[in-house]
Amino acid sequence: MKPRPSLDLAGTAEFLKSGACKSVYVLTGAGASTGAGIPDFRSPGGMYDSLRPELITATEAQRKRMRMDPVNVVMKDMFFQNQFPYLEVRRPFILGTQQQQWKATLTHWFMRFLEEEGLLKRLFTQNIDGLDYQTGISPELVTNVHGSLARVSCEGCGYEMPFDDFCAQVRTNVKDIYRTDPTAPAESSNINCPRCNAPLVKPNTVLFGSSLPSEFFEQLDDLNGADLLIVAGTSLVVSPANSVVMYVAKDCLRLIVNKEPVGQDLGIRYGKDATRDVWAGEVSCDEAFLDLIKMLGWQDKVRKIKHLLPESNQAMVKDL
Repeated sequence: MKPRPSLDLAGTAEFLKSGACKSVYVLTGAGASTGAGIPDFRSPGGMYDSLRPELITATEAQRKRMRMDPVNVVMKDMFFQNQFPYLEVRRPFILGTQQQQWKATLTHWFMRFLEEEGLLKRLFTQNIDGLDYQTGISPELVTNVHGSLARVSCEGCGYEMPFDDFCAQVRTNVKDIYRTDPTAPAESSNINCPRCNAPLVKPNTVLFGSSLPSEFFEQLDDLNGADLLIVAGTSLVVSPANSVVMYVAKDCLRLIVNKEPVGQDLGIRYGKDATRDVWAGEVSCDEAFLDLIKMLGWQDKVRKIKHLLPESNQAMVKDL
């Protein structure tokens, strides 16, 4: 049996330092990137919430679908009928990713610190923003469960297109429905695949109605060897990514970093019913991981990279 730490953040830190914890797996969601100020498509005021279908290049029937449910913008069948809704809605996000408009947060850097300590075995991220890679984390340790904006390929033939080449065509071919870029074209035109000439080139994000990457399913069995599972910034309602919490062994410690308790329907237990689950409390991901960093004595790691953090995080660590 593994040593049983106290079921709080301090106990988790002691377990990480104890030498008994050798294998850490992580599942992250949108909350990991909140401190970066990156757009959250689903939150109130986000891109889906403020969607204006009348500005999107689409038929009236397609606009009706988007009014009924904005998620239709990223549905597979919609994309194969008409690529412009996806590209027009995500235009600023695609170009902002290329320009590194958003910076990796303390939460992203904590995963890099785990790797430096030889503890991180795998990071499953549901985020498509690619911010994890800004930290220099080893790409082979990262599974992009829902794909990534920073890689581009043809949904038809699979041809992979250089990201910078794709972004150049997004600038010249895709109109700006948010009306913030005066250099954007007045109307959208196709971005065709260099190999098959179909207008199906897009970032490697998983469209609703498509299968997740096969490596996600192949790697689930590895979770049985985890000593600690960290779940950060995710509501645990999106399947099958949320199944990660059920693949760890029954004696594996699970740290839930989210402003509210989640995953009770998946067997996570809080308070007096908890036997292996720790809730970090009503704090942001960045606040929780900063507390852990202090408990672990990793302040020097943060000092070395604090100039790379987003402004909101720099304010948090200025007295570190």
